[in-house]
Amino acid sequence: MQTESESMKQPPRAIILLSGGLDSATVLAMARDAGYACYALSVDYGQRHRAELDAAKGLANLLGAIEHRVAHLDLRVFGGSALTDNAIAVPESPTTGIPITYVPARNTLMLALALGYAEVVGAIDIFIGVNAVDYSGYPDCRPDFIEAFQTLARLATKVGVEGARLRIQAPIIGMSKAQIIQVGRALGVDYSMTVSCYQADTLGLACGRCDSCRLRAEGFADAGLADPTRYQHT
Repeated sequence: MQTESESMKQPPRAIILLSGGLDSATVLAMARDAGYACYALSVDYGQRHRAELDAAKGLANLLGAIEHRVAHLDLRVFGGSALTDNAIAVPESPTTGIPITYVPARNTLMLALALGYAEVVGAIDIFIGVNAVDYSGYPDCRPDFIEAFQTLARLATKVGVEGARLRIQAPIIGMSKAQIIQVGRALGVDYSMTVSCYQADTLGLACGRCDSCRLRAEGFADAGLADPTRYQHT
């Protein structure tokens, strides 16, 4: 942890969960703009492709992260999601209920890793790019989940027990995809570098058919901006 004198001289530190997608890139830009010294954390959880991790590396550099670390946590051992089990097809049309692209406990585990990283570098803020407006219905993207994890963070950590008010910040949770894109563009996010597709190829080219691609394309259209996404068919 930083001493009191050090914290007075330096900007506050924050951990930014950075997947390499549109939402998390915007959140990193927002945290930087708010004056935080940003420590980016990506998680290699055995997802269907690694293109988003490559994108995260470039985005961390572009958006001024102090450092970028990748934690390894292989959720393929459990499967149960189209993103961690190649035998389960990624849906290419809208579905009802919680979709098969939901990865059980993913955000819980990612926030737990970010919490450990935060204690090590002396950060009391953790930023995550969850969204409860234009999203696929995942239960761990809701405000109630974020609030509950913040309570856990304050109870389960040395710094929390010692009185630090650890905060889980989800600045885009109530924004539409178009609003997110407009904010990010104003803050210098190059969305052509981001990878949102659930089944992008090795070059990061998007399929244009999955739910994530659909929400992303609708967001650019609603924002009145050209879609810079690199698609497999172009």
